[in-house]
Amino acid sequence: MYKVVRVLNHNTVIAALDDCEKLHGKENLLDKEDKYLLMGKGIGFGKKPGAAAELKEDSRVYSLQECGERGDAKDIVDEVTPEYLETADIVLKEAEKMFGDIDRNILFSLADHIFYAVKRMKKGERISNPLTEDIRLLFHMEYKAALCVIPVIQEKFGILIDDDEVGYIALHVHSAIDNEKVSDAMQTARAVRQCVDIVERAIDKKIDIMSLAYNRLMNHVRYMIVRTIKGEKLKMSLNDYMSIKYPDEFAMAEKICDEISGMIKHKLNKAEIGYLAMHICRVTSGELEAEE
Repeated sequence: MYKVVRVLNHNTVIAALDDCEKLHGKENLLDKEDKYLLMGKGIGFGKKPGAAAELKEDSRVYSLQECGERGDAKDIVDEVTPEYLETADIVLKEAEKMFGDIDRNILFSLADHIFYAVKRMKKGERISNPLTEDIRLLFHMEYKAALCVIPVIQEKFGILIDDDEVGYIALHVHSAIDNEKVSDAMQTARAVRQCVDIVERAIDKKIDIMSLAYNRLMNHVRYMIVRTIKGEKLKMSLNDYMSIKYPDEFAMAEKICDEISGMIKHKLNKAEIGYLAMHICRVTSGELEAEE
């Protein structure tokens, strides 16, 4: 059973496990380590420190021992108001509907991001996201889940967030699904954009982002990075064939692989060049239709 340490609002409390510590006063209790954030409709209504916190079917329990990219959970809870925690929780519920089990401990970093995003927008400051379109296509289901935050933020804070902010929130959703840091997901999106820019400059035209070949290229670059970071290698090489039959595309792929290696601080396996060249061919000329 949990006992209330502090009531944040009707739907959010900080609590401690009753069987591992006794209540000797608020100051001592707040200094102890094993604290939890409990969220659920009415969970804090009429409660005072020391009262039992009754968990219901829709209640959520978060450990305040979590430490993420944006800091300690305890520090974030002290800084942001409960409405930001509730907003982040709504996003995670939407993600769970789409993906099933997720790492809900990103609640704190997501709430912190939303807090500062709203703070900036209230001052009229906006941070543009040049990778929004890439994020929307690369992590399209995560982006779809993140869209639910627009009416919530408008209702709670009177702010209408833009697509760029939805893109950033989508990266947090992706982090909850794939156990990947938000910064790493952003790096992947940046690598995809770098790849597309190199190809577009080489062919002197914009690539149709709605095409199947474009989506294949994006996802190939994404998983190429994942393979490289994990140390996985492709079982066969297309380098000899692609370098002879499609030398221009192979040269582009070689340049892209070199640049991505520098970005992710991992050397890409040589075999990746041929497969990337094949996807570039699909995008630029549609000459290759066979599946990889």
